[in-house]
Order: sequence, then C-alpha cells, then structure tokens
Amino acid sequence: MWHDMLTMQVPILEKVARTVLVYALIVVLFRLAGKRGLANLNTFDFVVIFLLSNVVQNAVIGPDDSLLGGAVGAVTLVVVNAVLTRWLARDERAERILEGTATEVIRDGRVVESATRRLSLRRGQLATAVRLQNGETIDDVAVGRLEPDGHLVIVLKPEETGATRADVHRLEERLAAIEALLRDRHAGHGHASS
Repeated sequence: MWHDMLTMQVPILEKVARTVLVYALIVVLFRLAGKRGLANLNTFDFVVIFLLSNVVQNAVIGPDDSLLGGAVGAVTLVVVNAVLTRWLARDERAERILEGTATEVIRDGRVVESATRRLSLRRGQLATAVRLQNGETIDDVAVGRLEPDGHLVIVLKPEETGATRADVHRLEERLAAIEALLRDRHAGHGHASS
C-alpha cells in the first residue's frame, strides 16, 4: 500500500513539465477569454471552470496516481503561480502582456457599446456596478473602466459625488464660525443699545 502511494510512475521532471505547460495553457486561455474576474462569473463560467479542471487533470498527472506524484504537481502549481505573481508585480510590461490593460466602458455617462460588446458585458451589469459604487445611474459616471482583474472602477461626475466625512466636518467648522460671528455681532448690538 505505502509503496504504491509513494512510488511515482512518471519521472519528476516530466511531472513538473506537464504541470507548467498546462498552467501556461490555462493562463493563455483565460487571457484570450477576456477580463471576467471571479466577482463577475456567471453560471456558464462556473461550469467551464469545473469541467476545465477535470479535462486537464490527466494532462497534469499523466499515468501517475501516486500520492507523491500529486504532491509534486501541487507544489509545482503553487511555486509557478508564486513566481509568476512576483514577476508581474515587478515588471509592468509583463503585467500588461499577461493581464492586459483597463478598458473604458463608460464615458461621460454613456456606455461605450463597442467595448461592452467585445467584453460581453450587459448594461444591467454596468448599472449594478454603478449602484454598488454610490452612483445612481450610468448617467452619473464620468469614467468607468473594466480593470484586467474584472472589477469595474467608476469615477462619478463631480456634481454626483457624495459628501465625505471631511466635507461634513469642514461644513460643521464653518457653521460654528458663522454662529460665533453672529453671537459676537448680536452681543455687540446688545451693548451698543444700552
């Protein structure tokens, strides 16, 4: 029993190469598929991910079903992912090539139809994202960009931006100063009339 679990049926280098190649293939496929982040996955996307893991399983493990072979594949995936993540954090050009760049999907309150069609975004998804980011409608947005990670980042038009705590604090300070001036003026008039 232990012998079967710990004896690899595929050489370690082949196991590592298989894992790296399948990882690279999936990265390329997702890059070609577009900017749909995990937050934006629909039912069909989940089905593809579940089936994809099953489809590529044999390509990763080959004819090896040992515990040690699985461990080598798992460690390889984690190491390759860590190395790639660190590389992308340091090299902007590699990040742009592998992850892409932001795409403007809303400009001055209007949906950029060509971009939304290419990205398979529905108007309802945009409207929901706007509401989640304190806008009321797409008309309130100065610029909306879909980032490479799939998140929609919006900048509201200045007139649609809500007050911040700092804004409220400044108004409170100004009101207090006006009240103090009025009190002083009222007190000054009280003495003058006596």
